Amino acid sequence: MSDTATPGAKERRPAVDGWFAAAPADGGGARLLGTRCASCGTPYFPRNDLACRNPACTGPRDGSELEEYAFSNRGRVWSYADSRYQPPPPYVSPDPFRTYAVAAVELEAERMVVLGQVVPGVGVADLEVGMEVELTEGVLYEDDEAQYTVWMWRPSHGR
Repeated sequence: MSDTATPGAKERRPAVDGWFAAAPADGGGARLLGTRCASCGTPYFPRNDLACRNPACTGPRDGSELEEYAFSNRGRVWSYADSRYQPPPPYVSPDPFRTYAVAAVELEAERMVVLGQVVPGVGVADLEVGMEVELTEGVLYEDDEAQYTVWMWRPSHGR
């Protein structure tokens, strides 16, 4: 996922491999990546590679029913909070540390809640329960070689 469009730009790397995909150049939006049971449709994020854990599932229990799955990229704020302290290692944050908002978002299609940072510039005063948001990619931190990216939520403003 190198950034080659701008000469001298740093390479962009996911901070956690395999958990999300950046928006493709042809559109479509960023997506969380996980697995889903092919038998009952239960989604898993982060991914589950062992077996379906849904007790109502009637599929095989050997993991063969799990398939790659790209989650929907829209949802509604279920809860939110300010992060006013620097998390301890192994979390890496910018230096100096800046406060940020986090949101627990219920994904539209999957009806499950996923926590993530909110884009810079949007704080708790800008959020409300039930607000529609969409997934995007943002920079968690950078070093001399690269920018390390994560998924973030941003208000969708009715798009």
